[in-house]
Amino acid sequence: MSSIQKIVLAGGCFWCLEAVFQRLQGVEKVVSGYTGGNILNPSYKEVCSGDTGHAEAVEISFDSNIITLKQILEVFWNLHDPTTLNKQGADHGSQYRSAIFYIGEGQKAIALNSKLEIEKSGLYSDPIVTEISELKEYYPAEDYHQNYYNLNSSQGYCNIVITPKIHKLGVMYKEKLKEN
Repeated sequence: MSSIQKIVLAGGCFWCLEAVFQRLQGVEKVVSGYTGGNILNPSYKEVCSGDTGHAEAVEISFDSNIITLKQILEVFWNLHDPTTLNKQGADHGSQYRSAIFYIGEGQKAIALNSKLEIEKSGLYSDPIVTEISELKEYYPAEDYHQNYYNLNSSQGYCNIVITPKIHKLGVMYKEKLKEN
């Protein structure tokens, strides 16, 4: 049985999630894309309209012998604000919602338990609004969205929004980071 698993997470701009999860030991691949909506194979322009129901998300392939889903979700909860409905920072709309799209009942149980733990932790004073839904379909984003931060780290948005998240990750999870 393979130890490679996948999970799909949404928490604001997919560039932010992609850049952070790419740096975790045990994460094999991160693909930016769209899920949770009602049209087939949406484009970035369509998703940005807010009319598709899709969220910007990342599909994370990880080796569960190196990093567990519970550890991935721990990073997820600390990476974005799961208490804001359809909003992360300056990004507004349902395409920026907080969501965990699980694959199978095992992942569902881990996601629900993780959400319960973060609620009990007191890390956030407002209620957690993160959606937990079964993954139905995942659509990779256009090529220019893939590996975005690594290819465009000097771009303004990357410097202002993504780089601080990577630094925060480095402080919190040194032992889980890949050697770059």
